[in-house]
Amino acid sequence: MEEKMRACIEKCLECANACMHCAASCLKESEVNMLRDCIRLDLECATICNTTAKLMQLESSYSNTVAELCAQLCNACAEECEKHAAHGMEHCAQCARVCRECADLCMSMSSAA
Repeated sequence: MEEKMRACIEKCLECANACMHCAASCLKESEVNMLRDCIRLDLECATICNTTAKLMQLESSYSNTVAELCAQLCNACAEECEKHAAHGMEHCAQCARVCRECADLCMSMSSAA
């Protein structure tokens, strides 16, 4: 497996973990209702990141296509998390950072197709 793909798989798994941590942390916040979109995107992003990593591990012919979708969802999640990070939610800041990194790697994989 080439190094670029290995790096993308690792970043996807890291992003999935960051998103799950962010969702769990958001659920502990006092204003959980205002975090509804953040939690939903965290869970969706974690799901696509895990799926993308698995397809890449399988060397699926669909992995580059899914990587492009993963990049889009990671960027959407990062955008939402950045709103809350601006209000001091460190778990959202961390999630946004990892999501942006994952989006960049996934986009480079999809353009390599």
